[in-house]
Amino acid sequence: MAADKVQQSSDWQRRAMRCLDAAVVFAGAYVALWFMPHVESTNSDYLFLILIGSLLFPAMGELLSLYQPWRGRSLYSMLGVYTLSWVATILLLSLLLTLLQSVHLFSRVWMGSVAAIVFVIGNATRIGLYLYLRHMRASGRNIKRILLMGPTENLALLESNVINAPHAGYVVYEHYIDDGDKRFLVKVRQLAQQSVFQRDFDEVWLGYPLSEGDRVRQLMALLAAVPATVRYFPELPDIRLLNHRITQVAGLYSLELNYTPLSGSMRVVKNLEDRLLGFLLFVLFLPVMLSIALAIRWKMGSPVLFKQERHGLDGKRFRIYKFRTMSLHESGGAKIKQAICGDPRVTKLGLFLRRTSFDELPQLYNVLQGRMSLVGPRPHAMDHNDHYKDHINIYMQRHRVKPGMTGWAQVNGLRGITQDVKLMHKRVEYDLYYIDNWSLGFDFKILVMTLTRGFVNSQP
Repeated sequence: MAADKVQQSSDWQRRAMRCLDAAVVFAGAYVALWFMPHVESTNSDYLFLILIGSLLFPAMGELLSLYQPWRGRSLYSMLGVYTLSWVATILLLSLLLTLLQSVHLFSRVWMGSVAAIVFVIGNATRIGLYLYLRHMRASGRNIKRILLMGPTENLALLESNVINAPHAGYVVYEHYIDDGDKRFLVKVRQLAQQSVFQRDFDEVWLGYPLSEGDRVRQLMALLAAVPATVRYFPELPDIRLLNHRITQVAGLYSLELNYTPLSGSMRVVKNLEDRLLGFLLFVLFLPVMLSIALAIRWKMGSPVLFKQERHGLDGKRFRIYKFRTMSLHESGGAKIKQAICGDPRVTKLGLFLRRTSFDELPQLYNVLQGRMSLVGPRPHAMDHNDHYKDHINIYMQRHRVKPGMTGWAQVNGLRGITQDVKLMHKRVEYDLYYIDNWSLGFDFKILVMTLTRGFVNSQP
């Protein structure tokens, strides 16, 4: 049946990707070896290391969920996991060579070349395959058929999202409208009995609010015998409650309502990302920052930097650095008056720095200090925090992670002047979405978006 064919295709694709990744490592390493004039391409030590690397990389990818189905995943997330898997493989191979005291046997140039070749070819291959699959699914191939169950209004919302995302590869096979009576459960029971071994749908989507939990449990019990994916889509206001981790405490299960993926070992990965990329960006922008500092000193005098205390991780205070853009330098302890359009305090040079976001560049030093991150919720003035924490009940949840130089809210246009509570509430929602859905790929996506839409700022 159609469902079995789709499942077999998915399994085949995962096996093919493991083999492809192993082949990329083996071929890339061997080609790089062949171009090294001072190394024999038949050297057994090199060939043995290449074989270990080509087998270890798919194993690391499996451990880090690299070979999960691509359907519904973002390209940035997949590239981030691929990069993380390759870096982990390199680190393990380096550790192995160090323990065996064999590092001196291998060319540093060759190892660096292999690292770059596999990174470029692997990511380029995934980009090509990802775009090809999107095109193929949008044209009606590699499709998964879904059966919708729930009240009419909920099913209408689910179907509209399926129609608006043809590249995801889903089509609605049938509707089971729940009108609340017992005949609906009888109909579902009959469906389950008929679909145990053969069925014409691939997934069942349930659209109910959390208040209908008893109904969802009844349907799950009836559909337990059907070997198909069952997905539950709560109503939008209920989503945040479910986007959390279940843990066991004192023999009881609990739902961590403010859990973020950015914890534990992933926080170490995030810190490593900040330190490495932060250092590279600091070195890259150092000539620009020196030029801006000289221009400020020439046009506006001292001080060059604007220093102010902000709330950071867990609400702890830290000193943030910016290039000064106003003719009057306000002390960190004074009550902050936010800049407005046409603010006479902003100089011509300061206006240029604000428009281009160059005034934020000194915060790269905050990143190297470990007090800020490259990506995260933007730190607000302390007076603004005191004000909005009493008007937006989820406001201080932004401080569960380090503040960032750029963020999901900023690249979506939520930056600059805060005119009212509703605008700030929307910005906070974007910040919390980032915290609840953090991934290395998500960070890379925001950084790329910052290059295209995050620097130019129409706000003062």
